[in-house]
Amino acid sequence: MVPLQKVMNFIDGKKVNGEQALMDVISPINGQKISSLPLSTREDLDRAVAAAKKAFLGWSSLTMKERVQFFFRYRTLLQQNIEELTELVHIENGKTIEESKAEVLKSIELCEFAVSMPQIVTNEIQEVSKGVECRIERKPLGVVACITPFNFPNMVPHWTAPNALVLGNTVILKPSELVPLSALKMAELLKEAGLPDGVFNVINGGKEVVESICDHPDIKATSFVGSTRVAKIVYKRASSNLQRCVALGGAKNHLLVLPDANSDMTANNVVASMAGCAGQRCMAASVMVGVDRVQHIIDKMVEEAKTIIPGENLGSVISKEAKERIEGYISEAEKQGAKILLDGRNATVPGKEDGFYVGPTIIDHVKPDMAVAKEEIFGPVISIIRAKDLDEAIQIENASNYGNAAAVFTQSGGLANRVIKGASAGMIGVNIGVPVPREPFSFGGWNESKFGVGDITGKSSIEFWTQNKKTTAKWNPEDKRDWMS
Repeated sequence: MVPLQKVMNFIDGKKVNGEQALMDVISPINGQKISSLPLSTREDLDRAVAAAKKAFLGWSSLTMKERVQFFFRYRTLLQQNIEELTELVHIENGKTIEESKAEVLKSIELCEFAVSMPQIVTNEIQEVSKGVECRIERKPLGVVACITPFNFPNMVPHWTAPNALVLGNTVILKPSELVPLSALKMAELLKEAGLPDGVFNVINGGKEVVESICDHPDIKATSFVGSTRVAKIVYKRASSNLQRCVALGGAKNHLLVLPDANSDMTANNVVASMAGCAGQRCMAASVMVGVDRVQHIIDKMVEEAKTIIPGENLGSVISKEAKERIEGYISEAEKQGAKILLDGRNATVPGKEDGFYVGPTIIDHVKPDMAVAKEEIFGPVISIIRAKDLDEAIQIENASNYGNAAAVFTQSGGLANRVIKGASAGMIGVNIGVPVPREPFSFGGWNESKFGVGDITGKSSIEFWTQNKKTTAKWNPEDKRDWMS
């Protein structure tokens, strides 16, 4: 087991053990305390921003090819430390070891995209009239902040920080207070890779430090990933203080299952999407809309879900409060007349009785107006709504306030195309339960799943983390005509 340490802030290349109040860090695997972290104040953030602001001049003056050299070395360190990084995710988040390792491997892939930036981000130059050139260059913004959630403590920081850094910004990372260990290890490895002091800083804490980030006059842009309720608050507060902001919120992803779908593949994909990472991902299947005669697929789903065992191939949910909330949704749906085909309430794991586990849960005959059909549950639970035809199924999907992802399972290209065109979501899957785009394509939803313009991953992140400098130059003084001629 990785020896755990007290979490500290990481400011100007050093771990900082301040005078802040401390909060316990609890492992959801067994309910035991694994560390503590500082609840940072505005003054702590000021010190981190000052360090980042001081480092910006030197960091941004390097060429992009010089900056990516640090990330070539960092990628190697991620590979060399993959077992420790995997265990940290497992311990603090509750994912299975296999899921935790997959998360770290995705972080390595994200780092690979960041080091490709010099081949992607190229300046534009054109002779717009005789002897007159126009040039566009991408320039960094300055100090930027990344606020990240508990569900992917290693991957989501790698969605944002490597791209923002390679593009020349300096970064303040504020991880979820529930999962601070991976972020601190990230800072340690970046320092080992030679990243200059102050370029990357980690500030821990809760609501106060998030509000301080949104209010800080020296922070030029903030990215946020978390619940829709908090995403709205962060977006409004940061943008009202003249920061750029993209805030990714929650989801209620609908999987439309048609009778002609391959039954084995569909059952496997829907259940994997519902239960993977204990359902604690914004791309998880939350609602299955069964179109017409799909009982044979539902039966296979139940049998497939019975093979998913808490503590073996199903991880824990993040907290006791999360477990109680998820089970409350299940109980409410049952009282309202829905049929529980597979019940994950009251799950326990031998030897880890104090852990926070919810078993895979399948709820049939759910009505669109039930809370379990409308609200984000963030657990291994899927609600089945019956629809008479595809038009009704698309209407059910469109009625959701969210718009992160939607998927269709069918063997008909024509029917799939109707869903692609008609679904109100930013990411669409065809016979894929978790339609996450791979780099260089960006991640981001619609409606109340995202606030702000653009995305914070892939090629779209270039626009978010930079600003354009336009230069017009005339080199023909002998030509007296106006330069626009």
